Amino acid sequence: MTMWGLTVRGICEFNDKFLLLKIRSRSAHDAGKWEIPGGKVKKCEYFDEALKREYLEETGLEIDVSSLYNVVRNDYTACKTNEEVKSIQLIMKVTCKSDEVAISEEHDEYGWFSFDEVEDMISQNLLTVPASNAFKNSG
Repeated sequence: MTMWGLTVRGICEFNDKFLLLKIRSRSAHDAGKWEIPGGKVKKCEYFDEALKREYLEETGLEIDVSSLYNVVRNDYTACKTNEEVKSIQLIMKVTCKSDEVAISEEHDEYGWFSFDEVEDMISQNLLTVPASNAFKNSG
């Protein structure tokens, strides 16, 4: 049976640069790739609250959700259950009042990148597929 999941991610732009996080090298999925902060929405949780929770956990930043940026789909196999998951990812535009990031153990590093730098990273296949698609399909 195929499961459907909802993930929410936030594109944060600060001083004309975008925040990306590098997935830890020992991760089962996309190790060493860069991604947009965010994560899974829990049962009975509003997606904007999920994004604020995930952002705080992953970056230490308190954010405001301002608008819908993009929607992408990412299918994967769940590590723990081996189930096939079709994941819808809501990519939201978010704002923050600081660029002082404190990453969690899920990531090895973070960076603030210009749009041109992000496009270069996409061409070098350094971003996760959903992150690449989120930036590529936006406009």
